[in-house]
Amino acid sequence: MSLKVAIVGASGYAGAELARLVENHPELELVTVTANSSVGARLGNFAEVNKYADLEFVETTRDSLQGHDVVFIALPHTKSAEVADWFGEDVLVLDCGADFRLRSANDYEKFYKAKHPGTWAYGMPELVLSTGIKQRENLVGQKRIAVPGCNATAVTLALAPLIAAGLIQVEDIVSTLSVGTSGAGRLASVNVKPLESSFAYQVGGVHRHIPEILQNFSGLSNNDIKLTFTPVLVPMFRGILAVNSARLAPGVTSEDVDHALRDVYQEEQFVQVLSGGISPDTKDVERTNLCQISFVVDESSGRVTVLSALDNLVKGTAGAAIQSMNLSLGFSEATGL
Repeated sequence: MSLKVAIVGASGYAGAELARLVENHPELELVTVTANSSVGARLGNFAEVNKYADLEFVETTRDSLQGHDVVFIALPHTKSAEVADWFGEDVLVLDCGADFRLRSANDYEKFYKAKHPGTWAYGMPELVLSTGIKQRENLVGQKRIAVPGCNATAVTLALAPLIAAGLIQVEDIVSTLSVGTSGAGRLASVNVKPLESSFAYQVGGVHRHIPEILQNFSGLSNNDIKLTFTPVLVPMFRGILAVNSARLAPGVTSEDVDHALRDVYQEEQFVQVLSGGISPDTKDVERTNLCQISFVVDESSGRVTVLSALDNLVKGTAGAAIQSMNLSLGFSEATGL
């Protein structure tokens, strides 16, 4: 029997991507899609779906969202918490926004200017933890899951293994990301009128993914981690290319870095460590749940640069949600992906 699914905010880019993936999942049946201004429109006008193309958007209300087994929430930040209270403990709810990612109430209130609504299980299965296990073990059977931020995923997967192994000096980490416009949302001006130039945004330690990344790194080092994080909006629709740089710890070699990355990710289906000098390319991961990683050691500066690429709408959001849902429900992790 298929599980009944609802997608809240399915007219947005993340919600539409979820609809596409739900249609391809053999254990799911999409029953309800909700929207705001698009109520009455058909899903096929927003998402690449066939079976559910004629499904009509309904209003986001408590009544319209009852009777489902799985609910994905794809609303703007700070808007998920109210909706999340509508469901019983037996319903699996996955929030693709930031409402439940952070453990620190102070960080949440500082970066999101709203009251902290609580913390859910963090949906990054490949995240290495200070205990030596990975986050996937904490997702089995969970009924409330917070899907990670797309930028946070790109930086975390690139650097967490090196921090855990003590290979880099964590007081000076620099991450600069080239980000596709879809991350800004369907109604953003950069998606209404095609972007023709590049520009940095939320510069100087104010981007909302910074506390999430630092939370992911917490416990992996005894030293205070400092991150300079700069996103750059570029003229592409999908994708993130993260260029992450840090000073190597004394005596660390290129072989040490390679071993640390491969030791953590060699069994992973959705994280690929490239070899032979191949660099990640956003085109190679487009519309997939893959994160590709490579690195280069600059001996003259004593720094390592770790490159990571992913599709912000799939591995960065909807794919991560499906992957975490699979783990929660006991399905094969790659089902539907």
